[in-house]
Amino acid sequence: MSTQAPTFTQPLQSVVALEGSAATFEAQVSGSPVPEVSWFRDGQVLSAAALPGVQISFSDGRAVLRIPAVNAAHSGRFSVRATNGAGQATSTAELLVTAETAPPAFLQRLQSSSVSQGSQVRLSVRVSGIPTPVVKFYREGAEIQSSADFQILQDGDLYSLLIAEAFPEDSGTYSVTAGNSSGRATSTCELLVQGEEAVPMKKTKTIMSTSQMETSSGTRVERKMEASFQASSMMEMHLEGGVMTQHVAHKTPPRVPPKPTSRSPPSFVSKVTGGRQQSPSPVRHVKGPTPAPVR
Repeated sequence: MSTQAPTFTQPLQSVVALEGSAATFEAQVSGSPVPEVSWFRDGQVLSAAALPGVQISFSDGRAVLRIPAVNAAHSGRFSVRATNGAGQATSTAELLVTAETAPPAFLQRLQSSSVSQGSQVRLSVRVSGIPTPVVKFYREGAEIQSSADFQILQDGDLYSLLIAEAFPEDSGTYSVTAGNSSGRATSTCELLVQGEEAVPMKKTKTIMSTSQMETSSGTRVERKMEASFQASSMMEMHLEGGVMTQHVAHKTPPRVPPKPTSRSPPSFVSKVTGGRQQSPSPVRHVKGPTPAPVR
């Protein structure tokens, strides 16, 4: 059987208690073999005889010390020590007994958030109040119990709900309440967990056609036309010197208008300012008039 030194998976937390009310210290400890637990107050071994009315228990790794009715004399530093054959560990916290009271107040409130599926989510608040408020988390009005999937953690006045792996069904309204003998406070937020959605791929290609025309003054004019379309194949057309070439990367390229049969100019050739109009077809050469021989 393997041995493991004691470890506090949940250490003690300091307590501010109203005089005459109950004060409770709790800690969760693990270890193999099961550790033996001892309590101390200001460095002195604590027992029911040393502190009348104190209740001490240890079960399933949870060590609890409870004082039913505290007074100013109970204030001090409390420690719990866990020991087995592999080692020992200690956790310490303070008890402050006061006659003053203060209703719960949020020093840090819940914040709404949007996360992706599978993310870890932490919802946290900071709470003050005398006596120490009892803090509970809720989802859609139902109280959340601490578990492997939803852990409720405390570190001083910081209380957190940790969702190890969020799913879309965890979306909703979350709230936390803090209450003591002086009052109650609530903080609320919205959590949105976005699922993974398949987004179809869009392929956008651009056809570029270049035509070159020569004006009466011999100036060469080049014009480019662009048109975008969505297709499942790739296609490019180039016009060089009036000859069209096609490079097709798929068996079924987009449809191309048929070659014009008349000598009328195609619709995409426009007038050239200050020069003579020529209207060569984008798919063939137009021969100019043959000059007469000189005799």
